[in-house]
Amino acid sequence: MTLSPRLILMAIAALFSHVSQAQPTVLIGAENDWAPYSSSPDTGAAGNGALQGFAVDLVRASFAAKGVKAEFIALPFARCMLYASTGRVLGCFNATITDDNRSRYLWHQPPMFEEELSIFARADSPADKLSLADLRGHSVGYTNGYTYPTEFMQDTAIKKHSATSDQYLLKMLLSGRVDYILLNRSPGYWRINGSPEFAGKAKRVGMISLDGFWIAFSRQHPDAPRMAELFGQGLVELRQNGSYQRMLGEFRRTIGDR
Repeated sequence: MTLSPRLILMAIAALFSHVSQAQPTVLIGAENDWAPYSSSPDTGAAGNGALQGFAVDLVRASFAAKGVKAEFIALPFARCMLYASTGRVLGCFNATITDDNRSRYLWHQPPMFEEELSIFARADSPADKLSLADLRGHSVGYTNGYTYPTEFMQDTAIKKHSATSDQYLLKMLLSGRVDYILLNRSPGYWRINGSPEFAGKAKRVGMISLDGFWIAFSRQHPDAPRMAELFGQGLVELRQNGSYQRMLGEFRRTIGDR
């Protein structure tokens, strides 16, 4: 029996519909205020279209390499990690691994990327090449809800002051409320150079650490172990076929070399 062209087209459409429906989809919590890695113009927005940044593109591409569609919900970082810890989302990015959270989440390998945790001061500061030990006896601002090295958080000789966001952290520094603040290098410069309020008024004067960043996968989500493994495999494939290097190169060109 010869099938009509119409029946053939219907069969092809049904096949593609079945394949599309069979593609697994995961919901990932994405940090909404950490440009240029992951941010949303509307901090209350959710969905792929509202999010932008290198980490967003990388998570999407790494899952896609393994046939998984990633959908995102944009959240403040602390809430994002809470949603991951309770299994409301499969995982949350961008997280660093610390002694406090190591056993609370599942971690893929390799990390998505590395970023420096820097020490910033006012532009007129004579300080240079500072390390964690140099912060003892000084007032230091940090962003509440972010993950910081355990050595910093537990050092009682450092006078710590928290802010609700990186923006308020910079305001705290420029107003003289603290001597130094901790910001990741690329997001710090992105925020400083992109705002007339901050441009030229703050500078990097040292570093605490060079940290890897991950999706923190939920231990309460039934799909997390398998998806963490698939995501790691996707990352490796992107590194092996050159896609990761191309994405990172374009990202570096966008933010500018320093």
